[in-house]
Amino acid sequence: MAGTACTHIVVVDDEAEIRALLRKGLEQEGFSVSEAPDGPSLMAVLDQKPVDLITLDVRLASEDGFAVARQIRAKHNLPIVMISGKGDMIDRVVGLELGADDYITKPFHMREVLARIRAILRRYEGAPRSSPPNSAAGSKENTFKFDGWSLDIPRRELKDPHGAPCELTTAEFNLLVTLVEHPGRVLSRDELMDFLKGHDWTPLDRSIDGLVARLRKKIERGSEVPQLVKTVRGVGYVFAGNVTRS
Repeated sequence: MAGTACTHIVVVDDEAEIRALLRKGLEQEGFSVSEAPDGPSLMAVLDQKPVDLITLDVRLASEDGFAVARQIRAKHNLPIVMISGKGDMIDRVVGLELGADDYITKPFHMREVLARIRAILRRYEGAPRSSPPNSAAGSKENTFKFDGWSLDIPRRELKDPHGAPCELTTAEFNLLVTLVEHPGRVLSRDELMDFLKGHDWTPLDRSIDGLVARLRKKIERGSEVPQLVKTVRGVGYVFAGNVTRS
């Protein structure tokens, strides 16, 4: 999958040399590239024109890259590739939990960066990309409702029965979408991992079970026994909520 001039990537890094390196490599492959040295500069780009993917340095000079990732996830359905000078597993896990789609450590090979970016863009094909705030962004036909909850896929928003937003990581959101799209169907762990092929599975995930447990903590409120995401022993999981689509 080659880049095209309409595929817009924003490189966020406080080191001009790193921005220049990524920009050169991406533009050579046909991508359109913007640079941002910090969070406010990135937000200005997001307000001005559509963006397809963001590479984000974890250690920005004036702020925490993880905090910037939270700001992005709160408003935009955008793939994020976090880049760090540290190979620390804690950083990696935190980045993925905040909704990053991938994590690359410095020094990196441009060929690897390009391969990962292309893979992520393929996974996001067909999903609405970031748009300026005043543009239309939702679609009622892609909103699921279950047990009072509302899941808006284009906006990547989940609201509880009281209308309050519920924050989900990228993996949690994608798991919930998979479940509500197959209500009443028992899905094996292998099937769920196939549906969630975009997630970078590691031993720390404890396979699909850890992800299910984290999702349950957020949507199974006030219930010690799961009522929505039920375990089918020896097989996998089933979404038992009453799902409607509007």
